[in-house]
Amino acid sequence: MTMASAAPTSNTPLSAPPAPARLLSIATALPPYRLTQEQALAGARQVFAHRLRDFDRLAPVFTHAGIEGRASCVPLEWYLEPHGWAERNALYLEHAVDVLARAATQALDQAGLKPTDVDAIVAVSSTGIATPSLDALIMQRLGMRPDVERMPLFGLGCAGGVLGLARAATWATARPGANVLLLVVELCALSFRRGDLSKANVIATALFGDGGAAAILRAGPREPDDAPAFLASAEHRWPDSLGIMGWQVEDDGMGVIFAQSIPTLVREKLPEVVAGFLDRQRMTLSDLAGTICHPGGTKVLDALEEVLAPATDGLAEARDVLRQHGNMSAATVLFVLERRVGQGARGLHLLSALGPGFIAALGLMRF
Repeated sequence: MTMASAAPTSNTPLSAPPAPARLLSIATALPPYRLTQEQALAGARQVFAHRLRDFDRLAPVFTHAGIEGRASCVPLEWYLEPHGWAERNALYLEHAVDVLARAATQALDQAGLKPTDVDAIVAVSSTGIATPSLDALIMQRLGMRPDVERMPLFGLGCAGGVLGLARAATWATARPGANVLLLVVELCALSFRRGDLSKANVIATALFGDGGAAAILRAGPREPDDAPAFLASAEHRWPDSLGIMGWQVEDDGMGVIFAQSIPTLVREKLPEVVAGFLDRQRMTLSDLAGTICHPGGTKVLDALEEVLAPATDGLAEARDVLRQHGNMSAATVLFVLERRVGQGARGLHLLSALGPGFIAALGLMRF
């Protein structure tokens, strides 16, 4: 005998929508060395000028990049000598774990948690190879429980900060009460290759810096209402665009791939994607109080300012992060988020970043 399911009546309780993941804390950390843009230009001139005929034509990118300085895991002298892939990756492992350990410790302290309270880790990085992955190394370093669930994410590039936050929020929402630790670190400056005379490598030398961030997310009915809530996310990949941004592995490291067309693509292609995402949330740009954007460069920020108007509150913080730290790939947008949180931002904010694929990563947060 079969029984049909009873139709819901007015007395049948409806399941409530899941509580959104809330950002309980966010912290950033930097490696030990500081390079000014003037030092970076002088070093680049020493390495390239006698071998690259167009260096003087390319050099103004250093002064027009909107960057005063950036952190580095190695001193300036390191960049002036040749280095192989094995040495670069060993430095990546050493400094990525150190930066993440400091950022994670700060984030845990802010949230009033201990390392043993972490239930899951999402770890994002694309500037080195780690097997065991960075999350396992951090578990060892900080003394976390052996049953922590892990999700290492590689290859997302600059989009990794927004997408890592989205994955951590999804995980937290699916497991109410679980403490999800997001780790993001990029040591972009290690990609500098003195033998690469391409324009893309010179531009990367003017832009890239090192840094990391950590955040704690948790979902549940008892989470504080004043903690920022992660509401939705989306990503969009444009067809036939794989060569616009990324890395290519060479004998002496990872070579950067940049297309000059990125600002143009932002102006021409991103508006429709952003409008579609917001439409699915039943809102428009006018409903936003601000934005939290990955500051890939001044030209990209100029394009975003046009595309996201009138919701441009927050771009000043993006420019300030770029000025002080350069482009730290996936970690950069979390530096911007940290500033918005610290300044008491309120209302709905759009998160955005572009990455290899070529993709747009979007998120929606309520402060």
